[in-house]
Amino acid sequence: MLIDELPLQILPTDLLSQFKSEFDNLVKEGFLNLHESELTMDTFSFYTSVSAVFSSKIEGENIDLDSFIKHKRFGTKYKADYTRKIDDIYNAYMFAQKTPLTQEAVEFSHTQITRNILQKSHQGRLRTGNMFVVTKDGKIEYVAAAPAKVKAEMSKLYNDIKVLLLHELSFEEIFFFASLLHLVFVKIHPFEDGNGRTSRLLEKWFLAEKLGAKAWFIQSERNYYNEHQTYYNNIRRLGLEYDHLDFSQALPFLQMLPKSILYQGKA
Repeated sequence: MLIDELPLQILPTDLLSQFKSEFDNLVKEGFLNLHESELTMDTFSFYTSVSAVFSSKIEGENIDLDSFIKHKRFGTKYKADYTRKIDDIYNAYMFAQKTPLTQEAVEFSHTQITRNILQKSHQGRLRTGNMFVVTKDGKIEYVAAAPAKVKAEMSKLYNDIKVLLLHELSFEEIFFFASLLHLVFVKIHPFEDGNGRTSRLLEKWFLAEKLGAKAWFIQSERNYYNEHQTYYNNIRRLGLEYDHLDFSQALPFLQMLPKSILYQGKA
């Protein structure tokens, strides 16, 4: 079945052909060359630590990778406030690595991610109020999906995930849809908080479902943090309001994920 024939409900495919035509062939070579870090051991995953730390740093958490590795691998004791939110993300990634990607699993991972962010009644549950993304100086820069639409939009997204998991995709198509899931999820902004952290986990989770465990070695979160102004600018390109998003502007964002592998190879 061709991509255009898939019963997708929310993910736009208009940019797929351009994405594939501009896809760097070195990305696949770089992906195949990824390998587990020598620092990883039975009770500690280096690349999961990288993901957790940099996904947190994107959201403004003040922690460095070296400290978190000392905390996780060697048991170095820090004040709880310094490590607990990153521990939560680490646990969510570890959960995802051994769990099939489903709606229930995503909601549970959000519960883990927001364990020290949201009240328990809001963890893993769709928001029921309006959601605005606000700049540091108090200006509204994005109006997310209206609360009355969130459940329906997420149902469409979970439908599309199921469809894509069942359909054979090319290497380039896998990266396209992983990035697109990330972008659409964060634009719906389904939860009270933790949307960015969960969307980045979802992106890599989908990659791993399609490409295997090697996908967890991709340092995409680190690249997004190193390029965080570009990352946010590319998200903003689509427009101010959910109902009027222009996904024809999404290509620069979608290309950031494969570029993460190229940058990783040069590090």
